[in-house]
Amino acid sequence: MPFRRRHRSGTGRQARKASTPEYPQSSGVDVVEKAIMKGVKPSRAGAVRPLLQGGDRRGIADSNRARALIERDPSLVIELAALTTDEDWLVTQRSLDLLEKLARDHPDWIEPHKKIFIGPLAASDKWEVRLQIVRALPMFRWSPAQARRVEEILLENVVFPQLFVRAWALDGLATLAERKETLMPIVLKHLRNFERSPSKALQARARQIRARFDARAATRTELHARPR
Repeated sequence: MPFRRRHRSGTGRQARKASTPEYPQSSGVDVVEKAIMKGVKPSRAGAVRPLLQGGDRRGIADSNRARALIERDPSLVIELAALTTDEDWLVTQRSLDLLEKLARDHPDWIEPHKKIFIGPLAASDKWEVRLQIVRALPMFRWSPAQARRVEEILLENVVFPQLFVRAWALDGLATLAERKETLMPIVLKHLRNFERSPSKALQARARQIRARFDARAATRTELHARPR
C-alpha cells in the first residue's frame, strides 16, 4: 500500500508531466491549446509559430516553409489565425501576411477567420500590419454591417502616412467601387490626389487603377454593343 500511495502522488504525476509537450505562450494565453480544442492535430500543434519568429521587420523568417506546411495540413490554419494575437508583433504581421496569401489560393480556408481583418488589428500602430489588412479586405464577401466597417478601414488608410498602405487602401476601395457604384466618387477624388502626388509609387498605383477602370468600361461597352 505505501508503494501505491507513493506511485500516485509522485512518480505518476512526474511521468504525466514529462509526457506533456511544452507549447509556446502568446499574450498570456496558450494559443496552441486553444488551437487543439478547435481541431488542430496535437502532433502538429505549435509547428507554425517557430517558423514565423526572428529577424526584423524587413524579413519574413521561414514564412515560405510555414505556408508549405499549412498547405499540406490545412487544419493548421486555425493555429495560424490564433497567432494573429501573438505578443510578438512580427509573428502577428507574418501570420496576417500568410492568411492574406492563402486567401488568394484557398479562400474557403480563410473565410471562417475573415473577421480578424476588421477587428482591433485594423487600428495597429504598425504600418506593416495595416498593409496586410487593407490588402486582404477586398477578397472577402461581407455582411452589410461588416461591409461598412471594411469601408471605414479603407477610407482611414487611404490617407495614412505610409505610402504602401495608402496605395493598397485606394486599390481596395477601387475594387469595392466596382461592386458598389456609390463609392466611385470617393475613389475618383483620391485617384486625382494620387495622380497629383509627388510620390512615384502613388502615381503608379493611380495608373494601374485607371487602367482597370478603363478595361472594365471597355468590356461593358462591348457587351452593350453586341446584338441581342
